[in-house]
Amino acid sequence: MGSKANDAAVAHAAVRMKEALEKIREQVQNVE
Repeated sequence: MGSKANDAAVAHAAVRMKEALEKIREQVQNVE
């Protein structure tokens, strides 16, 4: 049960990191 909750937390963090990377990419494109 604990490992399932941990997997969910990791998946959630991965999604948030993906969103953050996309935002950074957009900002870089705007600068160029």
